[in-house]
Amino acid sequence: MMSRLSHGMLLGVVAVLSGCSGQQDELQSWMAQERAQAQPSVQPISPPQKFNPQGYETGETVEPFSAQKLIVVLKQDRSQPNSAVASELSRRKQPLEAFPLDSMSMVGSVNRRGVQYALLKVDNLLYQVKVGDYLGQNFGKIMKVTETEIELREIVQDAAGEWIERPAALQLQEGA
Repeated sequence: MMSRLSHGMLLGVVAVLSGCSGQQDELQSWMAQERAQAQPSVQPISPPQKFNPQGYETGETVEPFSAQKLIVVLKQDRSQPNSAVASELSRRKQPLEAFPLDSMSMVGSVNRRGVQYALLKVDNLLYQVKVGDYLGQNFGKIMKVTETEIELREIVQDAAGEWIERPAALQLQEGA
């Protein structure tokens, strides 16, 4: 009984598959006809334009990023009695002033002999800083160190070119 049932199913499957072969031939011929009629419409790429380099002629102007511009400002500031920028430029730079503030992360703090130190990670190196140390590229002086934050004041130029103090802070980075 099982063999008759299995033979019957096998014959049914063969009949269905043989019926599909005619449709597959139709489908193949239709695909070939469509491929023959299809015309690709690709726009040609325009040739590259020739680059003509232009020479940089400064003439009598001061370069926008030169130290000469800063010197002019400092001369003006030194004529004023309380010039914060002049005193900052006359002191010796500390190592962490070579790095921008956003490249530093506070990873902890330590209290040694009553002095609170912050631990900073810069370029995969660990530094200890305390109140009075300098960091960042804007004359940033550390004013306060807590377990979770370093508060500092930076000296920057405003839109009018005046040197002003602004507060800045580095927060403790969890899991850093």
